[in-house]
Amino acid sequence: MLQEIHIQNYAVIERLSVEFAAGLNVLSGETGSGKSILIDALGLALGGRASAEVIRTGQERATVTAVFRTERKPAWAAWLEEYGLGGGDNSEIILRREIQAGGRSRLLVNDQPMTVAAVKALQPFLLEVHGQSEHVALLETSAQLDLLDQFAGADELLEQVGALFARRRQLEREVESLSQNEQDRLRTIDLLRFQAQELANAALEAGEDTRLEDEKRVLANLEKIRAAAAAAFGNLYEEEGSACSRLAVVGRALEELARFDVTAAQYAEPLAGARATLDDLAYFLRDYLGRLQANPERLAEIEDRLARIDRLKRKYGKSIEEILAYSDEIQQQLSKLEHADERRGEVARELEKASADYQKAASKLSVERREAARKLEKLVREELAQLGMEKARFQIHFAPPSAEGANPAGRTSAGGARGIDDVEFRISPNPGEELRPLEKIASGGELSRLMLALKTVVGGTRSANSSRTARPGVPTFIFDEIDAGIGGRIAEAVGRRLKRLAREAQVLCVTHQAQIACFADHHLYVEKLERSGRTLTAIQALQGEKDRATELARMLSGARITDTALKHAAALLKQAAGA
Repeated sequence: MLQEIHIQNYAVIERLSVEFAAGLNVLSGETGSGKSILIDALGLALGGRASAEVIRTGQERATVTAVFRTERKPAWAAWLEEYGLGGGDNSEIILRREIQAGGRSRLLVNDQPMTVAAVKALQPFLLEVHGQSEHVALLETSAQLDLLDQFAGADELLEQVGALFARRRQLEREVESLSQNEQDRLRTIDLLRFQAQELANAALEAGEDTRLEDEKRVLANLEKIRAAAAAAFGNLYEEEGSACSRLAVVGRALEELARFDVTAAQYAEPLAGARATLDDLAYFLRDYLGRLQANPERLAEIEDRLARIDRLKRKYGKSIEEILAYSDEIQQQLSKLEHADERRGEVARELEKASADYQKAASKLSVERREAARKLEKLVREELAQLGMEKARFQIHFAPPSAEGANPAGRTSAGGARGIDDVEFRISPNPGEELRPLEKIASGGELSRLMLALKTVVGGTRSANSSRTARPGVPTFIFDEIDAGIGGRIAEAVGRRLKRLAREAQVLCVTHQAQIACFADHHLYVEKLERSGRTLTAIQALQGEKDRATELARMLSGARITDTALKHAAALLKQAAGA
């Protein structure tokens, strides 16, 4: 959830830090006090369009920092891994946006620079914004299908359909490969046979190049090696005054010393060990010198072999191990191509079965979706009626899946990884209007109330059926002035549904309606002040019931707070407490 936001030099905000809590967070205040500016600033931290015009007059830069935390498995963990920020404690994610007066800006996630596109890809894991002019995730038909599947509790079946689709696509690709024209197949066979024969003739062995390089180094530097070995042998054993002869003298002297002082005897054994080691080294050097012989033919043979290995590396792999792996691969390809007819028939049978299995599972999923759609339509209509849209009609339209190539998800005419359905949510807010897709609804307030109805119904269904394994939803919802054009009974109904939604996720709501604000778990009052001739926005958390009642009374009666308004506010708080 959104834990806190820090804003500096943004619009009329000089410096502001706000902490949010779980449940329903309400922001209220006079019109123009800066409530929606907080939402705009948050959008900036999440990759929104940056402009130097938002920098507070006289300042060089504006900064917005948003902190999200979770006590559960973070929904953003996969995103962090994808962008190289995984590892350690992923329970907190910090987004920071800086805008300079020159127009340049930068985005940071956990102190690491990030592109706008990457942060926008992160946003769906953090929050969802519903407002008068905000992009709403549920306008996308893919998100609508997600919501329907979540309501239907179809995750297990959806996973099965996805696996069967992947298997079918694998077999389809193999059929395409096996069905290439005969001329291409024969040419490929000839090429692979040539490569296989070339590699077979080379008879490569793993590690062979390393061994040959070592042997080449010895043969190419034979005189230097012989001189070094001879010098070592002479000084160690053969020459007068050699190390071995001197140690023998030391040994005899130590024996004589030990006859008179037994403390010297303890060194006799280590000295004998040293003499034995030097003797072994001397024998090795003697034998080594005996083996050293110039062999120009062997050197030339090694150089030719290494040159051949280098040619093969340039063609087939960076190392002998890679070349040997490639050799195994082309043998498998050859086997498939040479037995293409038999394999084609076998794959065709497997594909027929895979297609039938997929169609069966996808059809079952489609049936469950259509049953769930009818229930969802009914429940959403009931919710809309309570939200002041009694005459609204809501329908989930099913269509055949898009053809492959026309759909970025790679869906074919026989279905895709998500089944054989395309769905589209349609609504008619007023009598006499035809059902239209959500993105064609003109009223942001109506759209916000529809989103609230959908989220309330789906969230309530998930709570009522704990056995249903639902995908984790968005942890934070923001409703910016969802109360536009409503009041009284309808505003109260909106407040109750926001409260219900807040049991499943964190909710932030900007409102002018006391009937909504009374349901807040955490009430923030936003006000505009003048200090030293400058306008600025301040915010405070309303803690006690008295402060909350005063703010609700202001929302009810305006600048002049009457006793009647205070009594009404107290009644609203009492009523909300029992909700």
